Amino acid sequence: MEIEGLFTALIFGAAIGGLGRLVIPGRQHISLLATILVGIVAALLGTAAATVLGVADTPGIDWIELALQVGLAGAGVSILANRSKPKIHH
Repeated sequence: MEIEGLFTALIFGAAIGGLGRLVIPGRQHISLLATILVGIVAALLGTAAATVLGVADTPGIDWIELALQVGLAGAGVSILANRSKPKIHH
């Protein structure tokens, strides 16, 4: 992978991960790095799912693919946030 591809993956991962955090209500206690990594994985999985569904290449903006990516990022953020949530024992 070339440096441009890595930089693009980081920027896109941050954007998708950030959007994923926005769709989850409340505060999430996960790091920026975790958000970026979730975004990168969600972007790859969302693109793969859109390809399987036949909606990856549409005229204009690929809204369905983007929705899949953001939804997967939201799920990933939610999972990580629940795993890192401090446990309160009474």
